[in-house]
Parts: sequence; structure tokens; C-alpha cells
Amino acid sequence: MKLQRRLIGILFALSGILIAGVAGYVVIEGWTLLEALYMTVITLSSVGFMEVRPLSDAGRVFTIILILCGSGILIYGISLVTAFVVEGELTDALRRRKMEKKIAALQAHYIVCGVDQTGRYVIEELVKTRKDFVVIERDPEKAVRLMRENILCIEGDASHDAILLRAGIERARGLVTALHSDAENLFVVITAKRLNPVLRVISKAVEEESEQKIRMVGADSVVMPSYIGGLRMASEMIRPSVVTFLDMMLRSKDKTIRIEEIRIEPGSTYEGLTLQETGVAAQEGISVVALIDPQDGSYLFNPPHSTRLSAGHVLIVIAGVDLLRKISEENRQKKV
Repeated sequence: MKLQRRLIGILFALSGILIAGVAGYVVIEGWTLLEALYMTVITLSSVGFMEVRPLSDAGRVFTIILILCGSGILIYGISLVTAFVVEGELTDALRRRKMEKKIAALQAHYIVCGVDQTGRYVIEELVKTRKDFVVIERDPEKAVRLMRENILCIEGDASHDAILLRAGIERARGLVTALHSDAENLFVVITAKRLNPVLRVISKAVEEESEQKIRMVGADSVVMPSYIGGLRMASEMIRPSVVTFLDMMLRSKDKTIRIEEIRIEPGSTYEGLTLQETGVAAQEGISVVALIDPQDGSYLFNPPHSTRLSAGHVLIVIAGVDLLRKISEENRQKKV
């Protein structure tokens, strides 16, 4: 952005010296505007054409000054353009424009605010599970680094309406705010909920007393990294085999396996069918862990294959990412 402002300054400087050159030849030599413009252009461009008319001493001095000033500005402008290309800023600008087009086309995506340690893990998980998402980062260096990793990113303050709108918040499915301070996260939650009241918002909290405040302003869930870290340490001590299994499931590089929820929407192909009829439970590589009843929110663990699904039911399943994507697409299809 600084380089772009300098280039704009160069253009203004060239325009100014062009106007000064025309005015100088008109005043000093008494030439017409066209003659003065022609002389100024051939002087600044150093093409070596013949003078329009013989110059007076004052005109020669003015021409020397014009050449020195114009050449200096042109050389400086060329060096800036060269730096713009060589340093990759032109590539970054083109990449940024391409990303903005992709962001404008997103639907039901996720927005991640902040790329500190917590935000980075959120991004890694969204990449592994192949979710559409946009990152909002205030640090220009971090934003450029994400763009070069082909991650959709917008540079700016996530608490500003214009930035959230550029990220497509009105079309988004959810937002995660993992900024450094609780005050920043709270303000992002307020802004996000005002722009999209039905948006699911997850916020990080550093201080325990901030959790209630962030929930009060609209956050659907608040996560405290220190609290989660404490539970993890206790689990490592009490139930190490379970933790090892979860680690293997979440961190395996060979196969990405996840626990996912599949909501039965009204009119979907799964509505009205039993688990057996959907074919979900019979597929190799998938395990139906539980079924959530939409009436009272109760959990039916390891539901029998004869269980009939209705709109609002939520299946909790364990499977690979590719298989989960296939089942989700089948569920989203409407009955003919």
C-alpha cells in the first residue's frame, strides 16, 4: 500500500511538472499552448526532436531545469515500478484481487478473526476438513503470508462493519474470533451479531470473568484455552489411551478422521427413512455414535438401525472427511 501511494505521488508530480513546463514556455517564450505542450513532452521524454523555435537564454535555463526535474522524477518512478514487480507486490495485488472475487462468491462459509496461536489451529482444522472460510487479520505481514499460502484473507480490523461485510458475513454460517484481548473479542461479537443475528459465533476468552460478558452480547459459545489446556492435562493423567486415540484421529497425516454432526433438514432424502434405509450405518468406515432428538435435545447413543429419522434430528458420526462430505451432500439433496 505504501508503494502504491508513492506511485500515485509520482503521477501527481509528473502532472505538475508538465503543467509547469507548458506555463513556463508560454510565459517565457510567448508560444501557443500546443507549442508549449509539444516542447515540454519532447523535453521530458528525451526523444531528441528539434526545438519548436529557437530558445532565448531564459528559455534554455528553464529547459535545463525542466530536464533535471523531469528526469529525476522519471528515474524515481521507474525504480518504484521495478521494485513493485521485483518485490512481489504486483503479484500480491493481483492475488488479492483474485481472492476478493472468490470471497464474494462464497456461501455458508466461516470467518476466522485473528491469526495468533489459537486462530492458527482453527485455520488448520478448517483446511483439513475442507471447509470454505475467510480469515481477517490486522497485521499486514501475516495477511500477505496467508495469501501466499492460498488462504482467503482480508487485511483489516475485524470489529469494523466494512471489513466483516467484505468477508461476506451476511452469507456466512459461522464466525470464530480469536483476538488477543477479551475486549477485542467482545466488540467483534457485538458487531458480527448486529450484522447477522442468526450467525453462529464462537469466541475465545482469556479471563474467566469475561466468559459471561461475551455470552451476554451474543456469543453462542465461549472457549477458554487455559481451561481446555487444564482438562487436557488431567485427561493425559487419568485416561491416556483415550487421549492417544483422539490425538491419532485429529492429527493423523495419512487419513483425516473426524466426529461430525449431520442435521436432517426438512425435505432431505434422509427424512422419513430409517438408518438402515439411508445406508449410512451400513457403510464401511463410518460409525454412528449418537442421535440427538430435536424435541428435547436428548441423546440416543448407538441408535439401532431401525431408528426412523425426521426433520431436526442430528446424527453424530465418526468417519473420514471424504465420506463425511459424501453423506452431507446426500442429506442436502431434496426429495423428488
